[in-house]
Amino acid sequence: MTSKTHHYITRPIWVVLGSVSLVLGVIGILLPVLPTTPFILLAAYCFGKGSPRLRHWLENHPRFGKPILTWEEHGAIAPRHKRMAAVMMAATFGLSLVLGLPAHVLIIQAVCLGGAALFVLTRPPGPQ
Repeated sequence: MTSKTHHYITRPIWVVLGSVSLVLGVIGILLPVLPTTPFILLAAYCFGKGSPRLRHWLENHPRFGKPILTWEEHGAIAPRHKRMAAVMMAATFGLSLVLGLPAHVLIIQAVCLGGAALFVLTRPPGPQ
């Protein structure tokens, strides 16, 4: 299989993955337990592999463009987004406690959410 043929086959897959990620990110704006930023970053990555036009559109989007470029240029997350992520993770875990989920589920959730929170909160704040 030539490189051109390989690109012809994989390009639509990247576009579909990017589109699904973008839809999940947009849903995350409305649904507080679904994170927006990771899905938007994933969409940007996938579009970069499959559609430069869609990647350019996403980078220049008034709502999504700045977080993407800040992440790629500085590995940074804005303080406001860090706070929102931490609050949502805490709320998700709190809801799980209130619902009385089994202990093993709470432990898995605590480890996963704790790791994600640690990662998010230790990222630099980006350019001032």
